[in-house]
Amino acid sequence: MSSPKVIFGFHAVGVRIKTAPKSVIEVLFDASRRDARMRQFIARAQEAGVRLIEADGLRLAKLAGSHGHQGVAARVEPIAQTHSLDELLEDLEASGTMPLLLVLDGVTDPHNLGACLRVADGAGAHAVIAPKDHAAGINATVAKVASGAAETMPYFMVTNLARTLNELKERNIWCVGTSDDAPGTLYQCDLKRPLALVLGAEGEGMRQLTRKTCDELVSIPMAGAVESLNVSVASGVCLYEAMRQRIA
Repeated sequence: MSSPKVIFGFHAVGVRIKTAPKSVIEVLFDASRRDARMRQFIARAQEAGVRLIEADGLRLAKLAGSHGHQGVAARVEPIAQTHSLDELLEDLEASGTMPLLLVLDGVTDPHNLGACLRVADGAGAHAVIAPKDHAAGINATVAKVASGAAETMPYFMVTNLARTLNELKERNIWCVGTSDDAPGTLYQCDLKRPLALVLGAEGEGMRQLTRKTCDELVSIPMAGAVESLNVSVASGVCLYEAMRQRIA
């Protein structure tokens, strides 16, 4: 059985209480904080039957490993991932749903990963995929930045990213990578199809093999002085353009 983990922040803890209250072992909260947001949070936790423990800021910071806990932290049981990537894709195919996937190559910063999970959830992506040896895993910081999306967005860490991309292509999922030197732009690309958007870390970009495995490369037009966007911002631009095209 997996060991309990810690999540912190109003969004991360609140989503876990809402979606899986039985997995919450206990919630620690800053008893000195009596503002409306804290009162509402405590009321929701009490309604869900969650065990509440008063704590001071020092204890919360020690538990969370961060001073950004907002006065709330929780010990929770890990939730088993209900799908493998193959199972998820098979379920999408069976339901006639057109896949929208976000693939991250080389995103090792937990703040960037958390933001990517959040934007992927917001844009209606079905999963985020990353390599096991070249990516950040889900931890308390990721969960905090993701504002609850780490609890709802499937995140698959694969052994061989290039092989996984080839397997996606075998399922007729079009793999579109982003690159500053691509001949065409994101807005010239047809995103109204089964799609995997592939992004690399800011600066380094995608690894060469990942780049070669993509079906198509596109750039995000840059009109100002900066040369590139943070990977989470770029993910948002790409995912929401896919959403816009599909809605249109």
